Amino acid sequence: MKDVIKVLVVDDSALIRSLLTEIINQQPDMQVVAVAPDPLVARELIKQHDPDVLTLDVEMPRMDGLDFLERLMRLRPMPVLMVSSLTDQGSEVTLRALELGAIDYVSKPKVGIAQGLKDYADVIAEKLRACAVAKIRPKTQQRQQAQAQQRAASVAASLQQVRYASTEKVIFVGASTGGTEAVKDFLIDLPADMPAILITQHMPENFTRTFAQRLDGLCVLKVKEAVHNERVLPGHVYIAPGNQHLEIRRSGANYMTRLTSDAPVNRHRPSVDVLFDSAAHYAGHNAVGVILTGMGKDGAAGLLRMKQAGAYTLAQDEASCVVYGMPKEAVALGAVDQVLPLTDLPGCVIRHLGQRVNRV
Repeated sequence: MKDVIKVLVVDDSALIRSLLTEIINQQPDMQVVAVAPDPLVARELIKQHDPDVLTLDVEMPRMDGLDFLERLMRLRPMPVLMVSSLTDQGSEVTLRALELGAIDYVSKPKVGIAQGLKDYADVIAEKLRACAVAKIRPKTQQRQQAQAQQRAASVAASLQQVRYASTEKVIFVGASTGGTEAVKDFLIDLPADMPAILITQHMPENFTRTFAQRLDGLCVLKVKEAVHNERVLPGHVYIAPGNQHLEIRRSGANYMTRLTSDAPVNRHRPSVDVLFDSAAHYAGHNAVGVILTGMGKDGAAGLLRMKQAGAYTLAQDEASCVVYGMPKEAVALGAVDQVLPLTDLPGCVIRHLGQRVNRV
């Protein structure tokens, strides 16, 4: 990371531009080098100032933020932090922005915008730092097709080797920055007869429901936002709701979900550690733990406890991570059995589950 992170703020609201500038300039390691009210002005300022990170609104005059982002990622790829509304429509647009290559997002509060953004100062600064060190990969059609083919081939080869049928096995996944695309890539080629999958992705309310709906439309697995005290079923994926911890519990022979509003863990609710700790306690050697791209250390300690309880644990490798934070921390703790590229993780999970079932 450079000594000072140069930030360009793009937003049609003078209030938001002013507040973001104030928050960013208070940080010792970052500075706003320019502000722009719309993408056309931003285009010229990028040429003048060569910023390290861009903050980008969506609804702006003269050019839509998504159109600008798509062009930017094609012509001059750079880290982008979206600043979006905390609404159903805002979450849909933000997820599309992440698909186009934005690194992360911060939500505008619904009311009391001035005070709300000031309260978010630490979060904004942390996300900008993550963006500054994130890997930027232009999402060319050729690259996306090659990755999709590699994932599909890995899964197909694994399915030829094994067949499994067990209600005891459960897969647990944790992710943060860069995770919306990583989770999609992990799930999209998995077959419908997979064991149940529980996922904690750091996201706010509204976003997780939209995220689950989008995944459900792309996967043969049934993907849904988890609700409290529902039976965990094979062929289903359960996404932790924003602002609630997701855990697994036992009820007789069945696994059940549990949602709580307990205090944040590692500053997160939902927290990956909370999910992984419940996996260690209730699923033990029947669990598979997967930690994907993300800033910080949430999930690392929980993955270690899963491994100590007999679970098989995997981490996404540095080369395929947008931010190699959470997996790096897990590896450093000795919590990981195997480190693999994202394209190889689904096939590896399938092979392991087949081996475990065949041995029973």
